[in-house]
Amino acid sequence: MQVRTRLALAALAVAVLSTSGCSWVRGKHKTEAYKLAAEARPLEVPPDLDRPTADAAMNLPSGGGSVSASQVQPRGSVTPAAPRESASAFIVPGTRDDVFNKLGTALAGVQGATVKNKSQLLGTYDVSYSGHDFLIRTATVANGVHVSAIDPRGSLDAGAEATKVIADLKAALAK
Repeated sequence: MQVRTRLALAALAVAVLSTSGCSWVRGKHKTEAYKLAAEARPLEVPPDLDRPTADAAMNLPSGGGSVSASQVQPRGSVTPAAPRESASAFIVPGTRDDVFNKLGTALAGVQGATVKNKSQLLGTYDVSYSGHDFLIRTATVANGVHVSAIDPRGSLDAGAEATKVIADLKAALAK
């Protein structure tokens, strides 16, 4: 009977110790950071990340002064050619807004031309003439305003319809 009592007491002691947790054996934790909200917990930084590396990648190049963008020409860059007059384009002296307004009046006088849309901000008229659609675009250049007919691909429109309208506009703005 005594063996049974001793076994029962030993089992009871093991049960009490196992359910009491580590705090009974080691004592209370001094900081209970795990109980805090994630934002309030202290930040733990790994030892190799607390200071920047001092390798050669951090050194500044030697040499004085600075370089401006105008002193550097990127590889393969090409200076755009100044716009020129052709059968699909011409240059008119004046400001873009004044020429844009004069073009609106001149387009109204071109027989068979229909202005489908216009945008003064972009400087364009969407024109239809004899079933052919194209843009009349205005752009400020050094000596005035470049007026051109642009096809749907974004190139100068050399079609007969576009060149006819450009010729009529050039004649109307020359007056």
